[in-house]
Amino acid sequence: MEAAQDLPEEGELVYATVTEITPYGVYVTLDEYGGLKGFLHISEISTGWVRNISRYVQENQKLVLKVIRVNKVRREVDLSLRQVTDEERRAKMLQIKRAEKARNVFNTVKKRLNLTEEEAVKYEDAILEEYDDLYEALEELVAKGVKAFEGLNLPAEYVATLEQVAKEKITLPTVNIKGVIEARSLSPNGIDIIKEALEAAEKVKSGGAEVKISYLAASKYMITVTAENYKVAERALDAALNKAKSILQKNNAFFSFTRS
Repeated sequence: MEAAQDLPEEGELVYATVTEITPYGVYVTLDEYGGLKGFLHISEISTGWVRNISRYVQENQKLVLKVIRVNKVRREVDLSLRQVTDEERRAKMLQIKRAEKARNVFNTVKKRLNLTEEEAVKYEDAILEEYDDLYEALEELVAKGVKAFEGLNLPAEYVATLEQVAKEKITLPTVNIKGVIEARSLSPNGIDIIKEALEAAEKVKSGGAEVKISYLAASKYMITVTAENYKVAERALDAALNKAKSILQKNNAFFSFTRS
């Protein structure tokens, strides 16, 4: 995980481990701040009356908490569980999982190349000068290949190994859009015409999107486009439909499309 600031800021979400439960609150350590201690008062555990703290948290449990006060002189951090929304908790957990996955990738590369700790830190710092976090950098590397790290002055072997490991462990997020193509032909070779049109649509290349067409029922076919975002998917869908439509209409066949 990337190096954090010395102390968290008020309002910040932190990931913490429960170390001690007392009648008046919970002591935790902040995982992203080198084990810095924090305190969760009983009044900040739930919106309702808390009679037994152990019903809400357990020792060694991981929690997403919100920083409500920071005493920088005494290095004391007061925290809240009840002020964390479900959406905030999900977002923080995603951030933590991404950071853990990135750390796993970089540790694997360090081991494969027998890097010293100094070398590993130096290379990661160079990457963080250009990217907000290491996971974002790895996503860019998976999407664009080694050219994504051009200008970072990193050894070619390091970047190539990093790309290889990242592709093994990271799957880029994708979106899907679907619809139904209806194609009919009265020509003696109508089946061949339809097959040609649909195969041509599947072969369309647009922004790295993938086009798949499957049989549904008589004259109906499901088209599914998978891409990195909806803009790319829509462009690929339009290109695929235009290709199929052009071939079918050229051969006097019927074509229609309905979005799912």
